[in-house]
Amino acid sequence: MSDNELGAFLRLRREAVTPTEVGLPSGPRRRTPGLRRSEVATLAGISVEYLTRLEQGRDRHPSAQVLGALADALRLRVEERIHLRRLEKEAGGNDPCCPAAVPPAESVRPTVRAILDTLEPAPAVLLNRLADVLACTEGYRRIAGPLGVLDGERPNLARFVFTDERARTAYPDWDRFADDMVGHLKTDSMLDDPHVRAFTDELTVYAGAPFADRLAGAPVLPRRSGVERLTHPDAGPLRLEYETLALPDSDPQRLIVYVPADPATAGALDRLNGRRPGGLHAVNG
Repeated sequence: MSDNELGAFLRLRREAVTPTEVGLPSGPRRRTPGLRRSEVATLAGISVEYLTRLEQGRDRHPSAQVLGALADALRLRVEERIHLRRLEKEAGGNDPCCPAAVPPAESVRPTVRAILDTLEPAPAVLLNRLADVLACTEGYRRIAGPLGVLDGERPNLARFVFTDERARTAYPDWDRFADDMVGHLKTDSMLDDPHVRAFTDELTVYAGAPFADRLAGAPVLPRRSGVERLTHPDAGPLRLEYETLALPDSDPQRLIVYVPADPATAGALDRLNGRRPGGLHAVNG
């Protein structure tokens, strides 16, 4: 990972905001994608020199007031503001509230297992911060098992996506899914997490450029809801709406719950689960 995640994030968001979004004219001779540094500095009430130092990583200790002004200038969403604050605290290296990285969870609390039981037959999977599959419903197993996701003693979704050739067939939107996998690895843990660093080193060797280029690129927040398309060897094309739920714990875990996005997928899942038609309701249709 970059040692200047804060600066990279600020630059990425600056380049993503158009002049018209902040009420500035978009002349035909602009060479910079998005906003110029001078424009962001003016909107935030700081100097261009200071913004340059922040983006280049020569200053990593902006005040809360400066962060708030930059978040306003860059039109950040709430989750992006939280991520910006996290990057600032970890770049400073002096936050007493951030504990040392603990090993990734390998166990599942009984209450979480009970929740998974109540979700049956809906597909749902619990992942730790390395994307190890800690637990899943039988509904998820019937989908992911034939794809190869659950192969091996310690199945890992990120490793499957980047090192198993079957993944590109299973996920028609592979590039987007791969972006999200790396996004979770970069944002669901501390920047200096030795466990994540060892895992990303492993994938860099095993997967090469498709993983390494994403890891080295500008930080991108992963999607935590949306539609995931799958190609199942028995059920055919599937469209699943998903929501990602972060569990309250010192070690980040995320529960991903899927529901059919259309009647065709609902019918396909009913057949996979051996249920009468209509057992799972589609979100749309």
